[in-house]
Amino acid sequence: QVQLVESGGGLVQAGDSLRLSCVASGRTSSSAAKGWFRQAPGKEREFVAASNWSGDRTYYSDSVKGRFTISRDNAKATVSLQMDRLKPEDTAVYYCAAARTPIATMFDNGYDYWGQGTQVTVSS
Repeated sequence: QVQLVESGGGLVQAGDSLRLSCVASGRTSSSAAKGWFRQAPGKEREFVAASNWSGDRTYYSDSVKGRFTISRDNAKATVSLQMDRLKPEDTAVYYCAAARTPIATMFDNGYDYWGQGTQVTVSS
């Protein structure tokens, strides 16, 4: 079993930056793909960003491309999401996810483990 714990959420103003981190523990694997998803009130969970096992292939949703950056440190079993130029529509609970496979996907059914989520609120 793998446990994921996110941190770094908070309340910021539009245009500010935040950095989310996710630490994995338990039966972790450095060869696992990692991803970030978010869910806004009244909306379905949506894909934000993903990284393959090595971090050399990353994927982003169109809504965050150019503003968010996913990175990982396999030695520390962490994956981070740097969020710049935040917008009010980025307000959501952000979830870290880990797969059992090294291939990243934008589909949530491709991930086997999930964190509890961290709230990001962007005021206008």
